[in-house]
Amino acid sequence: MSGEVLINLTPMETRVAVVENGVLQEAFIERSRRRGIVGNIYKGKVARVLPGMQAAFIDIGLERAAFIHAHEVMPPNTPSDEQVSISQLLHEGQPLVVQVTKDPIGSKGARLTTHLSVPSRYLVYMPDSGHTGVSQRIEDEGERERLRLSVEECLAEIDQEVAGGFIIRTAAEGVGREELLTDMQFLVRLWRKVGERKLNAPAPSRIYDDLPLFIRTLRDVMREDIEKVRIDSRENYHKLVEFAQEFMPGVSERIEYYPGERPIFDLFSVEDEIHKALGRKVQLKSGGYLVIDQTEAMTTIDVNTGGYVGHRNLEETIFKTNLEAATAIARQLRLRNLGGIIIIDFIDMEDPEHQRQVLRVLEKALERDHAKNKLTGVTELGLVQLTRKRTRESLEQTLCEPCPTCQGRGTLKTPETICYEIFREILREERAYSPETYMVLASQAVVDRLLDEESAAVADLEIFIGKTIRFQVESHYSQEQYDIVLM
Repeated sequence: MSGEVLINLTPMETRVAVVENGVLQEAFIERSRRRGIVGNIYKGKVARVLPGMQAAFIDIGLERAAFIHAHEVMPPNTPSDEQVSISQLLHEGQPLVVQVTKDPIGSKGARLTTHLSVPSRYLVYMPDSGHTGVSQRIEDEGERERLRLSVEECLAEIDQEVAGGFIIRTAAEGVGREELLTDMQFLVRLWRKVGERKLNAPAPSRIYDDLPLFIRTLRDVMREDIEKVRIDSRENYHKLVEFAQEFMPGVSERIEYYPGERPIFDLFSVEDEIHKALGRKVQLKSGGYLVIDQTEAMTTIDVNTGGYVGHRNLEETIFKTNLEAATAIARQLRLRNLGGIIIIDFIDMEDPEHQRQVLRVLEKALERDHAKNKLTGVTELGLVQLTRKRTRESLEQTLCEPCPTCQGRGTLKTPETICYEIFREILREERAYSPETYMVLASQAVVDRLLDEESAAVADLEIFIGKTIRFQVESHYSQEQYDIVLM
């Protein structure tokens, strides 16, 4: 499998696309006024302690106060039976150094922890932890042990005053001791600078900024199967190459400046794919389709056969559709950055072996996802449920806002429904004010219905109240909008 990373930069926005075999798999978008803050470290101030929730709100200088739970304040690896009240840990006005683990999403403020960490290409440094961990995605036990021993040897070589532990990232698989040592020295230097800022910075203030998106992508997404990284900004191309030469030897040769007149995102129809990823319906090649609904509590995905009728029998048709859907769902989760609880309603399969194969295909497809996910199996109702870690807004939340016409419901009241609301409102006004005549201001569709299908009902209402009702089209009114003017 071959891949490319496309980076599109403007002064207002950075966009990154991860393409595999010519198909868009992931999209990252960061706008200058709404840059993600996951990984940033702040010196904050406790704004409010909530003993009933075992949590607190922390002012870190953002529009909304951020949220921290008691277990994120306790020392790492504290046994559950030793948990203490948040009131014993924090008090209002107390300065507190925290790190953002989740961006503000919707109406929720950022999520915080006091268990700080700073990442590099191969390692994550945890100053408050004393152990060395290895990414679970490195499965070979011999390689895990080799990496652990290499890190311990490197620790013995650098400053003996270094406290804390390291996590060895997936990217470190197969990496030599020298690269690990370079990474470790970089993290130690970086942490010393953060330590100085912790002492001198006022509260609230930011004391550590994670890398900008285009460099962060190189650090976190780059794999052996990524053949090219194309970037359309000459200035930032040089920054990317410098970062790669210092921290990712061998990668700089794969970075390319793209000077073409054709927009870089048009190379693999990335714009079209992003546009499609904002829709509810995802068409499958077989003729089947997915319907994806993102709600506050969870995301639901429904699989349908659509126009696919197959060549053998119904069970075979359903099986083939579900197999294709499993691969497509894993891609859509990455592309749309859907997180939290995800419920999948595959088409019902009678053959247990078919069910197992579909789940295996889904599990295999999810392995390529950089976000932590957990497939918890099939519920009693035959639904597949999984969780996917959410650290930033989904693609829809980044690019869209609730529709002002339907207020995010996704549906509108019919013209007929609005007509009957108008009739009830006129009766209320008649009892309260009894004016001489009424003028109804409404959309074209509603006025058309009042003068056509509902004309008999309007005439009956005029006779009942003994008043004349007139109508006027307001072209800028939405279908649900109307006003009744008393004259």
